[in-house]
Amino acid sequence: MNNPISRKQFLQICGTVATGTAIVSVSGFSVRRMMRDEADHFWQIDPSKCTFCGRCETDCVLSVSAVKCIHANKVCGYCDLCGGYYRANVKDLNTAAENLMCPTGAIVRKYIEDPYFEYTIDENLCNGCGKCAKGCNSFGNGSLYLQVKQELCKNCNECKISKVCPAGAIQRVPANKAYMLKDA
Repeated sequence: MNNPISRKQFLQICGTVATGTAIVSVSGFSVRRMMRDEADHFWQIDPSKCTFCGRCETDCVLSVSAVKCIHANKVCGYCDLCGGYYRANVKDLNTAAENLMCPTGAIVRKYIEDPYFEYTIDENLCNGCGKCAKGCNSFGNGSLYLQVKQELCKNCNECKISKVCPAGAIQRVPANKAYMLKDA
């Protein structure tokens, strides 16, 4: 036999259901908002903090890192003896492989006029090791630097590179700041 519930019990049940519904609604809204905010943010490298440690090449979840070298042409001095192109202490200025900084041959050097050369990066060959950027920042004017290419990045919830970056240079940034460019 079913006993009828009292008015008090009925109101308690209604209150519990209403509270539960409100909690689920607010939680759902918060999760949707958080997912939308995550989608509007990207992992990016702050060029002013990067130490070119090499972990972008080795710690990205992709087989070839989404981090690539960028060349700030406005900053470049178009050096003949480029610290990002040649290894330190090169005796002969020739483009023999043993003299070059880049292990994959991603830096292309083009003669402009004496003594100027233009350097471009073949992103298909770049592995994000940062050797060229480290050389350019140590011996040059820092026109080579690293960035996460958004079209390649999986935009993981927690970037594996950011977890191991000793300088804390990799951070999530809003979509309107997706590329932190190096200033002149």
